[in-house]
Amino acid sequence: MAKPPANHGKQWTPADVTQLKQLAKENTPTRVIGLKMGRTEDSVRAKAGENSVSLKPTNQSPYNRRKP
Repeated sequence: MAKPPANHGKQWTPADVTQLKQLAKENTPTRVIGLKMGRTEDSVRAKAGENSVSLKPTNQSPYNRRKP
């Protein structure tokens, strides 16, 4: 069985939420946010949802467009 993350089962502090918002703003992938914060990807997604933090990447085109 996989080893649980460092903060598994611990409450989120206001500082954790601030860090989550900052990392999301920097377009950090959800998995990387989880690794940096010692949380699972699911818990990062859940907390982001509770705090209305968008984890969708910004400033990225859905297609690899080339200008003629």
